Amino acid sequence: MKDLLNIMKQAKEMQAKMAEMQEGLAQLEAEGTAGGGMVTVILSGKGDLKSLRIDPSLIAEGEGEMIEDLIVAAHGDAKQKAEALMAEKTRELTAGLPIPPGMKLPF
Repeated sequence: MKDLLNIMKQAKEMQAKMAEMQEGLAQLEAEGTAGGGMVTVILSGKGDLKSLRIDPSLIAEGEGEMIEDLIVAAHGDAKQKAEALMAEKTRELTAGLPIPPGMKLPF
């Protein structure tokens, strides 16, 4: 019974820490690039696009489709990095807790 109470206490503490972490995610930023740095995007830790930079040399007639593809690639790169940051923060937060493998947090 004591173990169950201890697990419940840890779960409550983890819930509070998760809420705090989620608030902090908006402060994190991940930068993604494509085309050798010709296109750069910055995403928040929650995946919101915060900024976009396109090298002026790309803006020429007939280059629109390539620019669009590079933006999509850079966004994907930044989103992947933001998700990795979030996973690392979650691992740090839940270290030592008896959480089943494969369980995704936050709930």
